[in-house]
Amino acid sequence: MALGPRLDLRQSQSLVMTPQLQQAIRLLALSNIEIETFIGEELERNPLLELGGEEPGGEAAASGVDAAYDAPAMPAGDGDPVGSDELIGAGMGETDRPLDIDLGGEVFHHDCASDGPERVPGEASGGLDGALSLNDISTGAGADRDGWEDSLEYDLTLREHLHAQAGIAMSGVTLFIGRHLIELIDENGYLRGDLLQVSHQLGVPLGEVEAALAAIQTLDPTGVGARDLAECLALQAKEADRYDPCMVQLINNLDLVARGALPQLKRLCRVDDEDLADMIAELRQYDPKPGSRFGGSSVDTVVPDLFVLEREGKWAIEINSATLPRLLVNRSYHVSLSGGRHDAKSKAWLSECLAEANWLVKALDQRQRTIIKVASEIVKQQEGFFRKGVTQLRPLTLRSVADAIEMHESTVSRVTSHKYLSCARGLFELKYFFTSAIQATDGGDAVSASAVKSHIKTLIDEEDGKNILSDDQLVDLLKERGFDIARRTVAKYREALGLGSSVQRRRQKKLQGAR
Repeated sequence: MALGPRLDLRQSQSLVMTPQLQQAIRLLALSNIEIETFIGEELERNPLLELGGEEPGGEAAASGVDAAYDAPAMPAGDGDPVGSDELIGAGMGETDRPLDIDLGGEVFHHDCASDGPERVPGEASGGLDGALSLNDISTGAGADRDGWEDSLEYDLTLREHLHAQAGIAMSGVTLFIGRHLIELIDENGYLRGDLLQVSHQLGVPLGEVEAALAAIQTLDPTGVGARDLAECLALQAKEADRYDPCMVQLINNLDLVARGALPQLKRLCRVDDEDLADMIAELRQYDPKPGSRFGGSSVDTVVPDLFVLEREGKWAIEINSATLPRLLVNRSYHVSLSGGRHDAKSKAWLSECLAEANWLVKALDQRQRTIIKVASEIVKQQEGFFRKGVTQLRPLTLRSVADAIEMHESTVSRVTSHKYLSCARGLFELKYFFTSAIQATDGGDAVSASAVKSHIKTLIDEEDGKNILSDDQLVDLLKERGFDIARRTVAKYREALGLGSSVQRRRQKKLQGAR
């Protein structure tokens, strides 16, 4: 065989993750609120995109906007559209795990009540008995309600509240120093700064700084400006005219109060059991964080992406359409633009806008159907939770859901990330329903870790001050309920619930009994 350079022409197939498929993957991982922001950006960029109306015969239809259309499939290179599972099989999902999305499908499903025929009032929606279909799942029935966050008023921050009072109660140099000290007060009302350092920074005597702090400590709320918990409680005791020598000793020995060392406290305070109980009860009425009642930072409102409702014994899953605008392609505008005289570059740009608009509408439709499919399987697997509560939460993994709906595990992971489900039992992130398994002692079905935590919390809540349960006793009681769990696991779950050890709970019960 001769060795030398030559040209060969070969034909081969390869899997290519197109930019459209990569963007579809990113869309699936976004929440409804993030999708709304993304759509707003696309509306500004693409003149052929338009927000649809609420009704099929509304303004959107009158303006010549087509809600349904046959979009051309986006090719993967020169071949047929490629599914994400094939890409994963070829090892191309390392950097960005793929999405089960078929961009070659030509048929649209009716995901929204406005897309399909009118429903008869009282007709049952889709359930989990095999009748759950996209035609039975409306997208946002009852979601047009006003958000509670719209009724919230502006929260005055603690510093604003203090500055307003300081302008009235102080003047001159004291006001100047006081405003500087207010900026050093944290959201709980405590002064987080050294007075001597403030004195050096402002170039004023330390006595004037202390006088300004004393003036701040007279402001509302009582206890603000304290440098530690003892000083905060002392300020409130003085305000209540309860700062007698006995209370001074009690506040100066808060470590003994935390340990429940009542005999030592009685000797230090020189009081009997009844007086000590009254003093501890008085101490409990004080606010250890006087500044926490004021607004200090913005709180992000969690908006549900899905609603789960029970209708006539069946479950209906609804997309929250209040946060998901309906995106349409304005074909009338495209026709009007195409009718004029344009150069080749303008025509290419217009064709590109139409193709991108068609693809985006279709990708959003596919996203909704994928989310509904995954959520439906979660509700089916965790039906016991929705009917009876957390004790019936079953062990569930991403793989088990992915196998049941014939999708890739990474797709389920994306769908359940940063998305929330609202049901009669509250608001839950979709990731909440995936828990590890604890083997049952009787050889039956395994139970979820969340269910075990619920039982631990119930057992601890039911204990009395004379019978505090140790971790070993909790292990025995859980075994009687059918949970085979080790002592170290009980301790880990107890700490995760924010529950103290048996010694800590015994002290707490002892202090409560002294009230």
